[in-house]
Amino acid sequence: MRTFLLLAVASIFSFVLISAANAGRPNVLVILVDDLGFSDVGCYGSEIQTPNLDRLGKEGLRFTQFHNTGRCWPTRASLLTGYYPHQVRRDVIPGVPSGGRGKRPEWAKLLPTMLASAGYRSYHSGKWHVDSTPIATGFHRSYYLRDQGRFFSPAVHFKDDAKLPPVERGTGFYGTTAIADSCIEFLQQHEQEHSDKPFFQYLAFTAPHFPLHALPEDIAKYKDVYQVGWEKIRNQRWARQLKSGIAKGKLSAFEKEIGPPYHFPDALKILGDGEVNRPLDWSSLTDQQRDFQAMKMALHAAMIDRVDQEIGRVLKQLKKMNAIENTLIMFFSDNGASAEIMVRNDGHDPEASPGSAATYLCLGPGFSTASNTPFRRHKTWVHEGGTATPLIVHWPQGLSNAGQLRNTPGHAIDLAPTILQVAGIKRELGVNTPQFPGRSLIPAFSKDVKIDRDFLWWLHEGNRALRIDDWKLVAAKGDPWELYDLEKDPNETNNLAKKQAARVADMVKQWDDLFKQYQKDAKRDLK
Repeated sequence: MRTFLLLAVASIFSFVLISAANAGRPNVLVILVDDLGFSDVGCYGSEIQTPNLDRLGKEGLRFTQFHNTGRCWPTRASLLTGYYPHQVRRDVIPGVPSGGRGKRPEWAKLLPTMLASAGYRSYHSGKWHVDSTPIATGFHRSYYLRDQGRFFSPAVHFKDDAKLPPVERGTGFYGTTAIADSCIEFLQQHEQEHSDKPFFQYLAFTAPHFPLHALPEDIAKYKDVYQVGWEKIRNQRWARQLKSGIAKGKLSAFEKEIGPPYHFPDALKILGDGEVNRPLDWSSLTDQQRDFQAMKMALHAAMIDRVDQEIGRVLKQLKKMNAIENTLIMFFSDNGASAEIMVRNDGHDPEASPGSAATYLCLGPGFSTASNTPFRRHKTWVHEGGTATPLIVHWPQGLSNAGQLRNTPGHAIDLAPTILQVAGIKRELGVNTPQFPGRSLIPAFSKDVKIDRDFLWWLHEGNRALRIDDWKLVAAKGDPWELYDLEKDPNETNNLAKKQAARVADMVKQWDDLFKQYQKDAKRDLK
């Protein structure tokens, strides 16, 4: 009996210690949006109403040089694994079964599995776009909205990996709201049943990715805003960025010869004479084209506005739980704004109200260029317009000097190391597991510093880049290498490749060597 009592007391004491340790660990909320441009948030220069994100930026930190991979599924792989997507076969690497349908190596665990050792409960809401499914990879609860082409009536979505029935049109469902609803539901359940444990909530909105589906009350706010044209909107955003310190240097020009990354001529026929697949001078467009383009940007803005409103509801839930002070919140985008133009899913009815379920519209290159102010290019490219994203970090108990900007360069590969460090987890590597290529951003939480790293590396669909310190080597598929000094020229306006031929040659070799290394990593567990 005495032995039993001693064991019982020891067990209770151990539980109390574990609970106390878990209670001291911060919660983590990662908010990821889809196809949002660098300047699409108010505190990054936008005219779009984003008061909740602006407040997070004012009370937290705003990073000016944070990057993604230039595309949706590779960025999600980097966020959740801590690796470049090529290392884990989630972007194409020649000679290896890989890409959007690639399967991760066994050693490439996702964050929920890594966080479990510290007692975290993990929840997923929204887009997935990773191999396997959320519950099968360590999340405790999940609402997985797989059908991204129907904001009002998805045909394919899941709750805790179990398929849900299709949603009928006209039932009041809207994807952005439904994703926030599930997040709030999971947080409420966590408070009721697991309040002694920290949580990791991954909130992955599908907006503002096409199709441009928005609620009428949100569209109404922006009905006439964009009639001034994409040049004026870009210049206005640039002026705000300069004033706030978000941007510097020389504003990059509209690249009028650069259209969508993929050409769908049939889509242009369906969309009609108002569609324009090049960012031409606004004054050269017809009245019909100006009206059509301005309307599309109003839809894009309405979708972002709604995302911010739903984030506001999630923040209210955190405050209700008394969790806001010790929750590390990180907001970013999976790639830059998109120049794509296509028609998919249920097609496009030109007679239907713009933004409704019967329409299928995409932003296109004109206003995508404005959304990506001050940078060049778009989603899929690895110039800054394709990879630069806002990163807002909010954590009252863990940040000093709140409200400041951070010029520290960073990448999606840095988020997993950052989260693991704040969770107090020292990662143990298996024999066949490579080191994280990323670095924790914790040093930048207290002051503006350069993280100790050798490089940042990109490859997507033949577009490639390498950054070493402030030097960036970049090339679009089939084009020669370009070289930029990002300290003096952050917006890639002055190509120094000819003047710095030796540096280019050295960096090209380093890019090639890294490509070979990541190819080896992708094959580590293959026979």
